[in-house]
Amino acid sequence: MSHASDNAGTRRDFLYVATAATGAVATGAAVWPLVDQMNPSADVLALAAVEVAVGDVEVGTQITVKWRGKPVFIRRRTDEEIESARATALKDLPDQDSRNANAEGTDASDQNRAMDENGEWLVMMGVCTHLGCVPLGDGAGDFGGWFCPCHGSHYDTSGRIRRGPAPENLPVPVAVFLDEETIKLG
Repeated sequence: MSHASDNAGTRRDFLYVATAATGAVATGAAVWPLVDQMNPSADVLALAAVEVAVGDVEVGTQITVKWRGKPVFIRRRTDEEIESARATALKDLPDQDSRNANAEGTDASDQNRAMDENGEWLVMMGVCTHLGCVPLGDGAGDFGGWFCPCHGSHYDTSGRIRRGPAPENLPVPVAVFLDEETIKLG
């Protein structure tokens, strides 16, 4: 009789373990699609990095490209624009952080916001930091840079907020020159 009860106990234990294992596998199979759908889609991954040809951009002009669904301003500045931006004292800026993803934690001096040492190239997100409008460029506003007509934010020739409700400078995205005529965003 003890022999029969031992077998019954081992069979019962086996059924418990088999049921639990089957339940765990079924739960994993049901949960996996929910977790997997949180990954970025293929079109988002394709936009993670964009190469922009800038060889035809003339001094004093800018192009606007779309990256990650937002406008990015790429400006080839004149000597006057660079001089004006570099002559601005940091104490005159409402936001003294560079907001540069390439040089995090640096001050808002023009040298920390420009793409190259001589300051000719400026790359920044074209979204006002107040409510997400797209500022007007080409010398708009009181400081010769960009102006957001929605609420009156004025940015200088380095994309730094100078007056208005916007709390921060226009952010500089991760960007690098691949060669003299190509900038890679992201």
